[in-house]
Amino acid sequence: MYNNYTYFLLMDVKLEKWHKCQIDKEVLKKLSKKSDIKGLQHVSVFFGLLLITGVLAYQSWGTWWSVFWFLVYGNIYSFSNPLWHETGHKTAFQSKFLNEFFYYISSYMANFEPTRWRYTHFVHHGNTYSTENPFDHEIEYGNDLKETPKRLIINIIPFLDLVFFKKHISFEIIQHALGIKTKVMQDSIPENAQAKAIFISRIYVAIWFSIILWSILASSWMPLLYFVLPQFYGKTLHKLVAFTQHAGLARNVKDHRVTSREMYLNPILSFLYWKMEYHLTHHMFPTVPSYNLDKLHHHIKDQLPKPNDGLIDAYKEIIPALLKQKEDTSYFIKKDLPEPQNI
Repeated sequence: MYNNYTYFLLMDVKLEKWHKCQIDKEVLKKLSKKSDIKGLQHVSVFFGLLLITGVLAYQSWGTWWSVFWFLVYGNIYSFSNPLWHETGHKTAFQSKFLNEFFYYISSYMANFEPTRWRYTHFVHHGNTYSTENPFDHEIEYGNDLKETPKRLIINIIPFLDLVFFKKHISFEIIQHALGIKTKVMQDSIPENAQAKAIFISRIYVAIWFSIILWSILASSWMPLLYFVLPQFYGKTLHKLVAFTQHAGLARNVKDHRVTSREMYLNPILSFLYWKMEYHLTHHMFPTVPSYNLDKLHHHIKDQLPKPNDGLIDAYKEIIPALLKQKEDTSYFIKKDLPEPQNI
């Protein structure tokens, strides 16, 4: 086990060592501009949808319509994960304050302790889909490819991950709150930041217990359904979309064209997902705001593998790949790359 100092010396986060598509510098500069207005428009609609569906769930409480509206609320709520991601990159807004403010809000909503995920996402971008040192702790459900189909099923069926709670990200927060230094903490978080991760984990646990107590005193499930459980019952749609990012693709290769997936989504999913369906483009140019990723994709698409045309098309290659990887962990989907002379 490396200590933190040695680990960060070994960590290769220089994206210059990765393959990068050619694009005019002025075009890239223009597309890299951030906007508070666009960011505020996005979060206003997002939280507006949560408010509307939350009110409808409340008004229909005691009927089957409430189940429907809570499922809609929960599935929208779970797309707080892309908000966490965009603010973590500091590209949702031009304002540093707004990025940090919504980063901490969305981190709680996504059940992500913000310190841990800031560092592991740093590793993820510098060592995408790495099974070696440094280990990418954000790849799909760990490195055991034989377990990946099972983990996918657990993660898309509402409440099923409560049965396997030790595999859920919330269990890691509880461990950190108890002062247990997990592997992800030892691997990714510098020693001088570990105390902060433990402190915030304890805040999370305190919030959860407060909401549980609120529900008990009110003799109502509502506080839990609104503020603790959405990531357990409303996770299906987001998990299905987010799983496509790297599933079935090559590992330990410094070329995002073969480790990350590009696909097209309908406007509603694309909005909720902050255009992260252009995931290959995002990994190659992580400082470009999400609202410009489709434009950037247009400039470099001739240098990329053919994108998947929607979720169904993506899973047509992902599911067979997962089944093959259960038997042969060296297998991966080989993406057709453009000829060098075309780049």
